[in-house]
Amino acid sequence: MRPETIQVLIADDHPVVCRGLAAIIRCESGMSVAGQASDGRQAVQMFNEHRPDVTLMDLRMPVMGGVEAILTIRKSFPAAVFIVLTTYHGDEDIHRALKAGAQSYLLKGMSDTELIGAIRNVHAGIRYLPKPIMDSLASRPPNSELKDRELQILTLIVKGLSNREIAAALGIAEATVKWHVNILLSRLNVSDRTQAAVAALHRGIVEF
Repeated sequence: MRPETIQVLIADDHPVVCRGLAAIIRCESGMSVAGQASDGRQAVQMFNEHRPDVTLMDLRMPVMGGVEAILTIRKSFPAAVFIVLTTYHGDEDIHRALKAGAQSYLLKGMSDTELIGAIRNVHAGIRYLPKPIMDSLASRPPNSELKDRELQILTLIVKGLSNREIAAALGIAEATVKWHVNILLSRLNVSDRTQAAVAALHRGIVEF
């Protein structure tokens, strides 16, 4: 009896990356490409159409990002299997992807062998996280989950707004902003707004 062919959907907004991944998969015995999507919304549509065994999902794409696409697909197909494939390795990026339902998180510098191995692992129901990804997760500070208001304020800090400007933008008192900023500094384990902005971008808490 012939082994089952693993159908792989690729979602990435860079055509060269898509073509490269497709070439690697097509050269592997027992694997085939179910389709190629250029953004998260198209990935959702193509998943509904093809029902692939494994989806390679870029993290940041136009129209709809990878995490949102995973969450959308899993509402209808909770057993769907995903590998996030990205250049971003901040602990918050990884945490959000795994929380959304990804079974593996790979960086785009990985070898062909590691990619194929990850596909086979997740298809078999085995989570695959390389050591650098595990190390990033381990470095995530405890109790660092931000509330919606804190995330709003941190996003505006990254954009360079002052406390007064943030207060005006959110329709709250400047004293309230200062209170939230102090909490943010504590949660991020930093001492000032500049360090908070750097940490937010480095860890993937805020996209810019």
